[in-house]
Amino acid sequence: MFVDRVRIQVRGGNGGAGVSSFIRRRGLPKGKPAGGSGGRGGDVFIRADANVASLLKFSHQPHWIADGGTHGEGDFKHGKVGDDRYLDVPLGTLIHDEEGRLIADLVKDGHEVKVGHGGRGGRGNAAFVTPKRRAPTFAEQGEYGDATWISLELKLIADAALIGFPNAGKSTLISRVSAAKPKIAEYPFTTLEPNLGVVSLGESEFVLADIPGLIEGAAEGKGLGHEFLRHTERARVLVILLDPSEVQETSYSDQLRILLAELEAHSPDLVNRPYLIALSKTDTLESVAEPLKWAEQAGLMLYPISSVTGDGLDELMYVIAEEVDRHVREAPERTGFVLHRPLRSTFEVKRKDGTWVISGRAAERAVNLSDLTVPEAADFSAKRLAFLGVDAALEAAGAVAGEDVRIGDIVFTYTPGAEDEQEED
Repeated sequence: MFVDRVRIQVRGGNGGAGVSSFIRRRGLPKGKPAGGSGGRGGDVFIRADANVASLLKFSHQPHWIADGGTHGEGDFKHGKVGDDRYLDVPLGTLIHDEEGRLIADLVKDGHEVKVGHGGRGGRGNAAFVTPKRRAPTFAEQGEYGDATWISLELKLIADAALIGFPNAGKSTLISRVSAAKPKIAEYPFTTLEPNLGVVSLGESEFVLADIPGLIEGAAEGKGLGHEFLRHTERARVLVILLDPSEVQETSYSDQLRILLAELEAHSPDLVNRPYLIALSKTDTLESVAEPLKWAEQAGLMLYPISSVTGDGLDELMYVIAEEVDRHVREAPERTGFVLHRPLRSTFEVKRKDGTWVISGRAAERAVNLSDLTVPEAADFSAKRLAFLGVDAALEAAGAVAGEDVRIGDIVFTYTPGAEDEQEED
């Protein structure tokens, strides 16, 4: 089964928690802080793999999570970092974020992008030792990994694409010139998914794609071809296959007109792409004189072929190879990209249902301690928030003393001026 569009949720691994621990030795009655830090959670990456042909596995399993970090332990033992998770996708996969923005286009084998960030591991109490704070009794909790929905869309990367009406002979052609084995039958829409085949000509080769049949109105959603028109967008050369047999109710001249119109309706760039015109099923005709005369009068180069007898196939394949080679020389690189998005603001202040809500990773990190009922921990957290500018932001937003302030799952009472001293971690 061929799947070329999916929506999945990716989640970075959770960070392990730090621990508050002490080593008690002779001469150190209060003990020495020795709590280890938790390991960072693993990240989730999308990676292009030339050996993957479809997005099928993601349609069966839409949720993907990286490994979490383990917790720290006493005696300065740090937790293990969670393993990253790599999701392999076909070359030509586009990645869109939750807002529909295109954030990556992966066209080369091994090209990758991070889509799920693992949570930071919490620091143990040994990490908070300073000249003024010699025996901290608190540690940090591990942070949750980021969770987000992304959309994956595949646009096949082929050197040449076969375009034509249903039953025009595209599948038979690709089966004759490559090792591809598409389904072939005498009824419309035999091809329900694109097929790729590698055509070898001496020392050169190119990738040929069989695009499901188009009919008039395909760009507006008629038939099946509209689902796959986007797979023509990356092809260097288009090969338009005209069917002169009685199977088609539309003349070959009208087929060409309709196919070019559908390509232009989908993307104006496609009609400016190099294209060749082939007349298939010539074994069903008594003579090709009339089609050749029509092509000459129209100023077109027509290549008569028969996939059944093999007539004209070699010539057409060599012409396609030459056209692909010319296009490669003019535009040698298929470039992908990864969008580097700006960092999110450290925090935001909003008013919701009578409560001030502080959101943002930095603010949540400031209160992410193991036990805020410990005065030392609460004091440390207050200094963190002041250093970030949360107090000033609340004052500027109009907060008054005694109002509730929520950060994550924790609710505080706003007390302006309670902590003026600033201290870095």
